[in-house]
Amino acid sequence: MTSGAVSLALIAVLGLLLLIASRGLVYFWPSTLYEWQLQESQGETSVVIGERYERERVPRERLEQAGMTVPGEAPFVERFLVKTGNRERVSLDFRWIWQDQVIAERTPEALAVVERVRNGNFYGYPEALVVDGERLQGGQMATRLPSVIEEANRLRDEARELQSGAIGRINYQLEQLRLQKRKLALKGQDSPDNLAPLEAQASALRAEYQVLEQSLFALRQQAASDWLEVREMTGETVRLPMDQVLAVAFPNRMNLLEKLWHWMGKVAIFVTAEPREANTEGGVFPAIFGTVFMVMLMAVIVTPFGVLAAVYLHEYAANNALTRFIRIAVINLAGVPSIVYGVFGLGFFVYVLGGSLDSLFYPEALPSPTFGTPGVLWASLTLAILTLPVVIVSTEEGLARIPSTVRHGSLALGATQAETLWRIVLPMASPAIMTGLILAVARAAGEVAPLMLVGVVKLAPQLPVDGNFPYVHLERKFMHLGFHIYDVGFQSPNVEAARPLVYATSFLLVTVIVSLNLTAIAVRNHLREKFRSIDHG
Repeated sequence: MTSGAVSLALIAVLGLLLLIASRGLVYFWPSTLYEWQLQESQGETSVVIGERYERERVPRERLEQAGMTVPGEAPFVERFLVKTGNRERVSLDFRWIWQDQVIAERTPEALAVVERVRNGNFYGYPEALVVDGERLQGGQMATRLPSVIEEANRLRDEARELQSGAIGRINYQLEQLRLQKRKLALKGQDSPDNLAPLEAQASALRAEYQVLEQSLFALRQQAASDWLEVREMTGETVRLPMDQVLAVAFPNRMNLLEKLWHWMGKVAIFVTAEPREANTEGGVFPAIFGTVFMVMLMAVIVTPFGVLAAVYLHEYAANNALTRFIRIAVINLAGVPSIVYGVFGLGFFVYVLGGSLDSLFYPEALPSPTFGTPGVLWASLTLAILTLPVVIVSTEEGLARIPSTVRHGSLALGATQAETLWRIVLPMASPAIMTGLILAVARAAGEVAPLMLVGVVKLAPQLPVDGNFPYVHLERKFMHLGFHIYDVGFQSPNVEAARPLVYATSFLLVTVIVSLNLTAIAVRNHLREKFRSIDHG
């Protein structure tokens, strides 16, 4: 019965993962584009171009009770959900179409999906490509289009790199100079002689900024000089500047291998790119980086404190009322709701500790807080306290499994108690320590509620690590995959478009957690094999 229950639980978990993977990874598959000719209620006809998302059969009686007028007389009415795109020209990204409305359905090979920087996908028929004032159509357009898109992407990436790299560095240095001036003013040392070197540096940086800004504007202008003309479903031709076009695909022309290659490219972009369109488009790399960085920082903080507490309780503390009280407190801490830890982190770490650091070390930046605001450091400390009981209990159990004869033998050979702990006991207990760390990482990576109070945001403009000194900025806010799922699934203005993205991000979060756990498990197994002979002896 026990093995059967474990097998059923394992099958259920694997089935859940497969469901999430199938619902999420299909989001990147190039869907067939349809063109429907519809019969409207006024007797007119219209054309709709889009992707078919869902199909369902609905009882006519239920629709009539809801006050909806449905064509036909069949007891069940079939309808399907269509993504129409063209967000700036159509009121809704998605619409339901009744099957009885459809006069004709086609899948023309000339239909294209134009992926854009803003306003989502655009569906239509590419008619012309204008490059350097030359209008290209037909075969010439098809031949030049990939290279023009590649050049536009290169210019866009170069402009983004210039803005976030050199221009961002200058802005950061100008801000540091401003803070240095304010610091001198607070100390009463803002004499012209002291300010002159700072003003000279600031003037040189502003001159460099003007040159870089002109280069940035030139790149943007060059990227926007060409455009693509696309005929949409209303019959109107729309001009799409190439600086807004990311890719153009013809899914109705693709064979299976081409679709698979396209799917792999979209998955790679999802993992490595930055989010767009209120997190409903683009990638999730900042969220992946923020999740891994926060978890690793939390592990570095919680491990030494958890091990020290466990060593004290098991090796040094006497079995008295105080020790029993501490053990009960540790057990109770494991049952405290995570949001309570978030409130504690916000009140103590952010406002008390962070506010004190700002007053002592960063007075020139006030009233704008440096550490007195939610950030990745306070998020890591909050989750370290949240997972501390797990590490303590696991480490203490590992220490209890080490035979007392090992300690006595070490002491008999002349080693001190501290040397015995450092060279014998802790290495033998390291597999148990890694077990506690694995459990801590698994819980911390999936927590969202406390992070909403102590550092996570919808969109972080900068990563916690960059090229500006001191390179690691623990005071910055960060993105997290768990919060990204919540934001996209429940705060998105377009729920239907965000639903597959929720599954994809959920599968990615599970993959990140499993990868972190597998790494820790590999280290634990290595340590277990290393000290197995000592343990058996």
